[in-house]
Amino acid sequence: MMGEFVFNLEACARPNIVALQPYRCARDDYKDDGSNTLLDANENSYGPSLSTDISVDHENNGDTLRLAGLNRYPDPHQIELKQLLCDLRQSAGSQATLKPENLFVGVGSDEAIDGLIRCFCIPGVDKILVCPPTYGMYTVAAQVNDVEVVKVPLEVEGESASFDIQPAKIQQMIGGDPRIKLVYVCSPGNPTGKLVDPARLKALLEYSWNGVVILDEAYIDFAGHDKSLAHWVNDYPNLVVMQTLSKAFGMAGIRLGFAFAPSGIARLLNNLKAPYNVSSLTSALAIQAVSKAGLAVMRSHRELIVSQRERLVQELSKIPRVGRFLGGYDANFLLVEMLDGPKSLGGQPDNRTAKVVYSQLAEAKGIVVRYRGNELGCTGCLRITVGTEHETTKLLQKLEEVFQETP
Repeated sequence: MMGEFVFNLEACARPNIVALQPYRCARDDYKDDGSNTLLDANENSYGPSLSTDISVDHENNGDTLRLAGLNRYPDPHQIELKQLLCDLRQSAGSQATLKPENLFVGVGSDEAIDGLIRCFCIPGVDKILVCPPTYGMYTVAAQVNDVEVVKVPLEVEGESASFDIQPAKIQQMIGGDPRIKLVYVCSPGNPTGKLVDPARLKALLEYSWNGVVILDEAYIDFAGHDKSLAHWVNDYPNLVVMQTLSKAFGMAGIRLGFAFAPSGIARLLNNLKAPYNVSSLTSALAIQAVSKAGLAVMRSHRELIVSQRERLVQELSKIPRVGRFLGGYDANFLLVEMLDGPKSLGGQPDNRTAKVVYSQLAEAKGIVVRYRGNELGCTGCLRITVGTEHETTKLLQKLEEVFQETP
């Protein structure tokens, strides 16, 4: 008979994984069971950017998704999809042309976030830099890879806080620590909804250091026409620009993200990935979404979202216990303060009030938003995804009710 079994999970697993606090996603708090209005995950409530005449068949006739090849592994290089993405982001003002060799395509932007850390950071040695308040997966991916996280906050202090990056402070930090290999910048920011000033980004890119600047443009299509800086990867050897089909394209369910990069960096990412990381169906749906017909649908939905965003700004401002909008208006969500009293009586941003409003909206009114009061510079804030006209009307009505019921 064997002696006492000695397996101990905590002693066997990597210590940094045992200590890991996982990324808390929107569905961890309230499920998508069909009963709630979901304005918490910055999804596109108008649906996917697919033309209504797309069918699923075993033939390849026009806008048809082919099922006949599902017994075969998918294309490992995704050249057709990559070319369409290059065409989408090619700037008329850029002399250099984006090409498929400038692209990495993966399972959401998260695969690129993780892949870049694995490419450039030695576990237990190197570091990344983030600019809070920002997207939490940068830190989670670093922790998984046993990489330290250094923070240089956005400009969040004072009444006139810009919620923009501070390039001089970032330069000071990376100049003083050669172990910092990556700087993650979110533009438009999450949860700030603020587009980074290109001049500030350029100041960072023109600083000489042996590391990579990663620009996360997940929400870029809500920021206005031709705002993407993807074409800058042809001008700067250490710039990566990440994007996704999850937001403006309404394709969160297929998990398709991509990163534009100088060809050398793109090659490293492609060498690192699993051989068939993007499925045939994901690729086919993505190709439809960025086709001419799909782009027309996306742009139509975007106009509706921008219209509702403007409506939310106007109508929320009329509610006595809704305070300032922090950050910017460049995404499909708003970051807004909840006050402990009416504005006219000097009400202040308050986390207790924000938590009560958050929970009451979800549990009593069936509307799920995201509490962000614990983020740096976001005291008393909720992040509210811009929904459809019907969802916006319901949100405004139920928010008024919650404030009437909340002391």
